[in-house]
Amino acid sequence: MTTLQPAPIPDHVPPELVRHYDIYQRLHGDGDFQGWFASLHDQGYPDLFWTTANGGHWVVTRGAILSDVLTQPQRFSSRVQIVPRERSMATPPFPISLDPPEHTKYRAVLNGAFSPKVVTPLGEEAGILTNQLIDGFIERGECEFMGEVSRILPITIFMRMVGIPYEHRDKLLALVDEMIRPTQVEANDAGAGLADYARDTVRQRRASPGDDLLSRLCQATVDGELLNEDQLTGMTVLLLLGGLDTVASVLGFTMNQLARQPEKRRQLVENPELIPKAVEELLRRFPVSSLGRIVTAEMDFHGVQLRKDDMVITPTMAHGLDDREFEHRTAVDFSRKVVFHGSFGNGPHRCLGSMLARVELRAFLQAWLPRIPDFRVKAGVDLVVDTGMVVALHSLPLEWGSES
Repeated sequence: MTTLQPAPIPDHVPPELVRHYDIYQRLHGDGDFQGWFASLHDQGYPDLFWTTANGGHWVVTRGAILSDVLTQPQRFSSRVQIVPRERSMATPPFPISLDPPEHTKYRAVLNGAFSPKVVTPLGEEAGILTNQLIDGFIERGECEFMGEVSRILPITIFMRMVGIPYEHRDKLLALVDEMIRPTQVEANDAGAGLADYARDTVRQRRASPGDDLLSRLCQATVDGELLNEDQLTGMTVLLLLGGLDTVASVLGFTMNQLARQPEKRRQLVENPELIPKAVEELLRRFPVSSLGRIVTAEMDFHGVQLRKDDMVITPTMAHGLDDREFEHRTAVDFSRKVVFHGSFGNGPHRCLGSMLARVELRAFLQAWLPRIPDFRVKAGVDLVVDTGMVVALHSLPLEWGSES
């Protein structure tokens, strides 16, 4: 993508803390963005460093710092969440653009939509849909996983939840892609387009509600008042950004890893009861999001001087790929005891959809592995990682059957 000119280094940033890091720079190779991020430590990158890319901002590379940034909203506000900050939407995702205590009462409106009672039955739907998708290509002996599975399975489940017509999928995916992984850093047309779609949808549901999630939100109250149109539009934007992208990205990285590690596949095929634990380990190993915060006041933070209005980007892999938190951090070990891995963030804004993601990933593996237990990435392929606030494989060509 087109990026901004490097920003000047502020006076309070010492030269030894400056490193190159462009959140929008594509990665080529084997598709392991998270492994590349972990290698920054090996290259001598500081625990918290400054980059001049995209307006200039701090980058977190350690789990302890991630936790402190994300659990202290009074010091690190969510009112700006993206770099460069000029790309912030006029109608931002809601309520994650708020800080507690305001955020708390609006988040409560969404909590019920992602409760175990609601989410658990969706696993059965995900398993059925996975089998239907496999039916379409299993005899062919190959598929382009991102296009034929990853960008269909979780997105279909999500669109059913919110009652959005499936024929709108391609339009919405294009808008979400441009928002999260832009081709032009200065442009914000995608954000405006997504907000316009969300506002139109809210108006339709208020006029003619159904039994879907968006209809229920239109009837929800906070402090005895119905949510207004701007709040509902922001909530819809938040759901679209999360529901149309994140699980699809995790699925791609997961399958790239399993395609390259036949011993791990066999372990799950022969011991399917390991799949829930395997999902947790794969989530630890392959986080996909980066979370933006803005500093609220000058402070000394982990030995680094921060100034008010500094931007901080916290890649969620900063915890799960930290060798201070996990031994053999880049290895996938289904026997690993994982208590917390940071892949869904932390603190008051921790991802609402974490349980849904787990249910979908489990259901997918339980359906795929018995039918296609041995698969591989096509030889000689350069896997491109589209980078941004959420990273994703551009494509993932898989094949199975006899080697040609």
